[in-house]
Amino acid sequence: MDRQDPLIQKIQVFIDRMPCLSTTASKVLEVCNSPRTSANDLNRVISLDPILTGNVLKLINSAYYSSLNQNSSLVRAIIMLGLNTVKNLALSTAVIGAFGKKSSFTTLPMDAFWAHSIGVGVTAKAMAVARNVLSTEREEYFVAGMLHDLGKIPLNTCFSENYGQALQLAALEQNSLLKAEQLLVGVDHGVAGRLIGEKWRLGPAIIEALAHHHAPEQALDEHRDLVATVALANLYANIYKIGSAGDLHPENTFLMRVLEIMGLKWDDLQPLQAIVNSEIDKAQAFLNLTEREMK
Repeated sequence: MDRQDPLIQKIQVFIDRMPCLSTTASKVLEVCNSPRTSANDLNRVISLDPILTGNVLKLINSAYYSSLNQNSSLVRAIIMLGLNTVKNLALSTAVIGAFGKKSSFTTLPMDAFWAHSIGVGVTAKAMAVARNVLSTEREEYFVAGMLHDLGKIPLNTCFSENYGQALQLAALEQNSLLKAEQLLVGVDHGVAGRLIGEKWRLGPAIIEALAHHHAPEQALDEHRDLVATVALANLYANIYKIGSAGDLHPENTFLMRVLEIMGLKWDDLQPLQAIVNSEIDKAQAFLNLTEREMK
């Protein structure tokens, strides 16, 4: 990546103007990454943020989670939801806080984009579970999947006319949006995604997923499994039309390549369908909460 390229500098200016992840979200991620974290530890962080506190309580009392009795205790809500669900809610709140307004989506369909993002996150985590990835690492697969396409947002904002043409070209030729971006914009969403990951200090594994989910063989060895899993989850979401981020026609040769990297066959993924559908419903519940805060 040539950081002196005028196109990349234009994207960098946009990203530099983006808000950082909130202090609360950063602290939640830090606390949840500690193996000794308790609900009380998380409560001390979240209780300082009224929006996140409200979202946690709304989630536990939502139709998806709720019991007959309304819950007003933050600590009890954290225990019932689980640390990882609360961490994902904090991250969703922060991401949508940065990108949740319609002004961020000049050519991309906003609701379909977030549905696709959640779908890829859920699918990546389900694949990690099925492949016996360590339980302490599975949430990183969800986060990487959820964030994988963030680089499309600055592209569709900074180069709206060209990006609209790229979306149309990819649909017309039934080809990869990444290739259309490279042709008509001059830079692709993997490059922009890396810049966002660096801005937010999301860590090397997630940055690699943002940058290389269309070329997992280029990822660093220690992160290649996560990146390939996100790549496959993205293909899965596109094939089953879970939301849409503009990639309407997955390339069969790329699918075969990713399956080969992971040592899988497409039939190996069929048992995941019911799990993915259930988890998408659960994830959509907290996505809906964070979206409402931004409207």
